[in-house]
Amino acid sequence: MVGLLSDAPVVHLAVIAAATGFIWLGSGWLEEAAETLSGYYGLPAVVQGSVVVAVGSSFPELVSVLVTALTGVFEMGVGALVGSAIFNVLVIPAVAGIGGEGELEANRTIVYKEAQFYMLAVSALVVTFALAVIYYPVSSDPIVGTMPRSLAVIPLALYGLYLFIQYQDVDDAEVARVRDGVDIGREWAKLAAGLGLIVVTVERLVASVESLGVAFGIPEFLAGVTIVAAATSLPDALVSVRTARENRGATSLGNVLGSNTFDLLVAIPLGVLIVGEVAVNFSTAVPMLGVLTVATVLLFVTLRTDLALERRESYALLAAYGLFVAWVVAETVGATQALKGV
Repeated sequence: MVGLLSDAPVVHLAVIAAATGFIWLGSGWLEEAAETLSGYYGLPAVVQGSVVVAVGSSFPELVSVLVTALTGVFEMGVGALVGSAIFNVLVIPAVAGIGGEGELEANRTIVYKEAQFYMLAVSALVVTFALAVIYYPVSSDPIVGTMPRSLAVIPLALYGLYLFIQYQDVDDAEVARVRDGVDIGREWAKLAAGLGLIVVTVERLVASVESLGVAFGIPEFLAGVTIVAAATSLPDALVSVRTARENRGATSLGNVLGSNTFDLLVAIPLGVLIVGEVAVNFSTAVPMLGVLTVATVLLFVTLRTDLALERRESYALLAAYGLFVAWVVAETVGATQALKGV
């Protein structure tokens, strides 16, 4: 009886609701500690969002990729991660723009450094997957290759360059440090507690979402690219909306782009380094990365207009995400193949 109750959909819905509340709490600790520590160490707002907060809020995606790599379903992990990246690019800025006071302000650093480097990260991952198919082929239909540790070093090296650029910006920026009244040990403890709470609760949330998918017959790929991706992106969304309401658009947008850069250049390669080698389905990954590229270009264009994200542009991003979900559903049920046959 207890076993049946624990697998009941209503129980999973309750777990999702409770996990959402705990994730909100953990993201609050994370953001507060990151802001205090950034002031203590003199980090600019963009670096705070794109590195400190972004890496912390990306831990759920990192954990999901590592788990799928260890359990032999790496393709699902990559799909969920790319789906999460698309959610981050289209939904989070839109929700932050709608939920904030007025326009979501950007700046030239966000547009010409963060956004463009992120597009470079997407391209680097496509090239890495292509090298896996060319030099370590497995099959031609579908197109599958093996990614060894030697190829995983490529995106990691690019992320090293990204950190170097951020370090140079911190070194060049003359930001006043706030040291008075800061208990540095307490803030680091709060940061660690926020990370731990996010990881544990998101793991439970994702598990319940997956169980609901099985109960209602939702295909794993569809659940991974949409539901699981949105679930693991929840900390990013909560942090970005909160910072947008405080009129800190640079930190909000920096969190989104920095989180995606970390996911693509670090999360996937770490899974490969731990396992040794993984199979990459080029036929599945490249269309998803193509959609991600289009979504990133769309965000880049909307941010460049007046260096702000207006409300109507936010709704346009939400509409674009709706089209993406519709395309994934059509691909999953075979509707696109039927159209090709016609």
